[in-house]
Amino acid sequence: MAKNIHSMIRVLEEARSVAFYDKAFGLKVADRLDFTDFTLVYLSNAESGFELELTVNKDRTAPYDLGDGYGHLAVSVADLDAEHARFEAEGLAPRKLVTFAPDGKLVGRFFFVADPDGYEIEVLERSGRFT
Repeated sequence: MAKNIHSMIRVLEEARSVAFYDKAFGLKVADRLDFTDFTLVYLSNAESGFELELTVNKDRTAPYDLGDGYGHLAVSVADLDAEHARFEAEGLAPRKLVTFAPDGKLVGRFFFVADPDGYEIEVLERSGRFT
């Protein structure tokens, strides 16, 4: 059986991205591997063993084109309303709260936020399918 361990995204500015993921999700640097042409930064928190790997290509000066294939990362929180309010207070520009309940059955409550490089992150309440 496979175990998910990390997902990688390319970011333009290491410090800006590390600060965003710390402020938004409490992700701290678990490891940092510096190479000649690039740096790998692994972020995690105590909620999960899953890590987010930030790849910083040192010669990159232009923002990445995310194309039309990328979807989003997802995280879950216990109190969605409180997290939405905290994101607003922190100036993280969360989008509106959504209750997704087609046919009257709750699938999930969520909001989206974009990181500094434009990657979409879905913040889901631990309810419905995502308990």
